[in-house]
Amino acid sequence: QVQTVESGGGSVQAGGSLRLSCAASGRTFSGYAMGWFRQAPGKEREFVAYTDWSGVTTHYAASVAGRFTISRDNAKTTVYLQMNSLKPEDTAGYYCARMVGAPYNYPSPRQYDSWGQGTQVTVSS
Repeated sequence: QVQTVESGGGSVQAGGSLRLSCAASGRTFSGYAMGWFRQAPGKEREFVAYTDWSGVTTHYAASVAGRFTISRDNAKTTVYLQMNSLKPEDTAGYYCARMVGAPYNYPSPRQYDSWGQGTQVTVSS
């Protein structure tokens, strides 16, 4: 089992940047793909970004492509989400999780486990 703890959220103005971190415990971290999701109040949890175990293969939601970058450091068992050019619509709780399902279905939250408590990102206009 892997436990994840997200950090790095905060309040920024539109156009600003934040870097989120997801620290994972457990020796099996490096063998698993990881994902970032977000959830705004009253909305379903939505896919943001995915990285395979090596960090070579990544995928992004269309709404964040070109602005967000996912990366990982297996030696530090940490996954990052660099968020640039933030918009008010990026406001949400951000969560990381470990993929345990089919890689081709990476946008589905049901393919993941080991969800953290999340970190809040608030972007003001």
